[in-house]
Parts: sequence; C-alpha cells; structure tokens
Amino acid sequence: MSTCTTASLHLDEPLAGTAATARTWLLLEQPGPWGAKALTSSHLDPVLGRALETAAAGTGVRIALIRRPGRHADFGPPAERQVYAAHTAPGNVWLHDATTSDPEQLLNLDFTALGMGDPHTFATALEGRPHTGDPLALVCTNGKRDRCCALLGRPLAAELAASGVDGAWEVTHLGGHRFSPTLLVLPYGYAYGRAEAHAVKEILHGVQEGRVVTEGCRGNSAWERPGQAAELAVRTAAREYAADTLSVVRTDGEAPRWEVTVAHTDGRVWRVVVAQGASLPPRPESCGSALGSPARMDVVAVRELIPAALALPC
Repeated sequence: MSTCTTASLHLDEPLAGTAATARTWLLLEQPGPWGAKALTSSHLDPVLGRALETAAAGTGVRIALIRRPGRHADFGPPAERQVYAAHTAPGNVWLHDATTSDPEQLLNLDFTALGMGDPHTFATALEGRPHTGDPLALVCTNGKRDRCCALLGRPLAAELAASGVDGAWEVTHLGGHRFSPTLLVLPYGYAYGRAEAHAVKEILHGVQEGRVVTEGCRGNSAWERPGQAAELAVRTAAREYAADTLSVVRTDGEAPRWEVTVAHTDGRVWRVVVAQGASLPPRPESCGSALGSPARMDVVAVRELIPAALALPC
C-alpha cells in the first residue's frame, strides 16, 4: 500500500527545517479516541477545547493532548490528568509537570507569560513543579489526522513503553505526517522524523546527558523553519552537540531566501544562508491528499564570522 511516508522516504525528502513551531508546549492528558482536531473532537469538552485554543492564539504556546500508549477504549474521564508545560528556547529551557482533576484549571494560566518562558503561572494555577522524571518522548499517533501516524506511530510508542521508557506518550499532532513516525523530545524541543525505537533511546540518552542527536532531526521547535535548518547546519559544521549552546539570534530576509545568524554561548557566531525550495517531483503531503511540492529548507552556505577584535590588522 502506497502511503505519504513511502513516497517521502523513496524521494529522500530532507527532514531539517520541518518541525512544528512552538516556544512553549502545553500538554494535557486526554485518554480515549481523538478526532482530527483533537482539542475540539475528543472526549475533552469541546467548549473548553475552543477556549484553550483562543487563549493560546498568538502567545507562542502550542497545546496538544497526550495519552499513554496502548488501547484507547473509552472508560470515561480520568480522575486525575497529567499536565506538562515546557519552554524550549535555549538559555531558559525547562519542563514542569502537574496533575489536575479539573482541566478547566488550564484557563487560569497566563498564556502570554508561558509563551515568554515564565513558569510561575503554571505553579500558581496548577501547583506545577519542575519535572524530575525522564525526558518526554512524544510520538504522534493521531490516525484521524493521517493514517501513517497510527500505522507507524502507535507501534513505536507501544515499543518504547514496553521497553521501559517512562516518558513515552502518544500525542495528537506534530505536523509532517509524511515523516512518520514523528517524535518530539522535551524539554529541549527537538523533533525527529522516521523514528525507530533504538534511535529514540539514543536520543533520550543524549537528552539526559544534555546532548542533541542530529541524525533524523527535523529541528528545534523554538525556531521558525529557516532557523531550524540553520541551527542544525551549524551543529554539523562545528560538531557542536551540547543541547543548550546555540541560539538563532536573527533572521534577515524573507521567502525564498534568508540569512540566519546563529550564536554560541562561547561567543562564536555563524551566518547561514537558507533557501526555500520546492520538493520535486510532486508527492502527497499526507495520505489521501493531492500531489504537491512541499516547501523545503536548503542550507546554501555556513560561514563562521570573525569577531571584530580579531579581524583588525596588527
């Protein structure tokens, strides 16, 4: 059976610069079946779902539903739900957790503050605290968005859970169905495509060591797509894999060409030229969709800038 993932893999479509964009992730546990737009088409109260969508709009916060891997029979609402909030911008990376018996408490959050990386509202509204467990491995499994997410994502999530990965969760939507199984790892916010269990375990081991695995990486959700591609290109060029060291500090230009400035905490700076191209030949962006040419981020040049003090003649 031909699927969007089969076409993408066969055509060797690049992964870099394809991650969903969100500086802060807010995750709410919601067991049972999910619809295509899960916040308003699951067993979560759709009125609450719409209110959360409205509250988060334009704040930099992306809300997703999560559930434990396994069968998803409808046993009614859980007595307690797990809630996570994570900020992914380097220099202020954090992951907090909470539980709630009333998901309407999420409407008490200051979404603007969350989007800016301030966790205090999560503590006051939900009695949240810093997460002390394993990093989170969020696998997209929402077959109502795309069948590949269910066919490929659910077995991956189940295998991770069965092998003892405590942070494994199913998640509603990470974008890029054609790269299934897709994965988001928190707290650092790097997304991955075409993920396999052994690779996910290495990625999570890297997170525990404060290290980024770049193989199969789609980018850091803290940055827009040109910045995602630029940051990964600098990591490769400089062989820099420490997780919290690189930031996209400036992006000049507009589609189809940008100059992205990437800075290191040690003072080094790179200028990266990123061009937007079209993925050819045409392929489906998701199963059942018409053939299209998805935008791709191609890194044209990576140049380390010489600090002004070092560039002056003797």
